[in-house]
Amino acid sequence: MARLVGINHVALEVGDLDAALDLYGRLFEFELRGRVRGMAFIDMGDQFLAVAEGRRQGPDDDRHFGLVVDDREAVRSALKEAGIKPHRGRGLRFADPWGNEFEIVEYADVQFTKAPGVLRGMGLSLEKTEEARAQLAEKGLGP
Repeated sequence: MARLVGINHVALEVGDLDAALDLYGRLFEFELRGRVRGMAFIDMGDQFLAVAEGRRQGPDDDRHFGLVVDDREAVRSALKEAGIKPHRGRGLRFADPWGNEFEIVEYADVQFTKAPGVLRGMGLSLEKTEEARAQLAEKGLGP
């Protein structure tokens, strides 16, 4: 059997590609990896978001994806400036205008890691909390 080893990309469908790129650019710092007719690719180091125009289904309810950032509070501030209210409850979750549900998690707090070379290539130097390091060590993934 093949073993799951990671996620290469997540594909989001939006109603208006230019509006989505504008909004995401107000919420997150990113580089556009590329663009073709009806699609754009937002670079996240060794992964990317594929944003496709043409959403046909209704808003997501509990289905969401967790997006790792270097500063969750900066996203919270950007959401406020953009007039987007986060969902109530634990953590930071919100929906974009097309019904895509985002959960924002901070790199320091989660088991997710980027290889040192990828972090260097992204121009980042990020640390983990003690709890996240303990979770990684428990799986044999720590330093």
